[in-house]
Amino acid sequence: MNHLKAFLYEDDGVGVVEIILILVVLISLVLIFKKQLTSLVNNILSKIVSQSNSV
Repeated sequence: MNHLKAFLYEDDGVGVVEIILILVVLISLVLIFKKQLTSLVNNILSKIVSQSNSV
């Protein structure tokens, strides 16, 4: 019985669950805003290329 109580009150797995939830939220945000993120990165890279050509 003591082993069961110890297992129920053990909280070592809480960190893993939190990390998994954070990853799920981040991946879903990337999937939702994929089009906007792609256009933003393309604009930034094109500005970098155009400005590096002028140097």
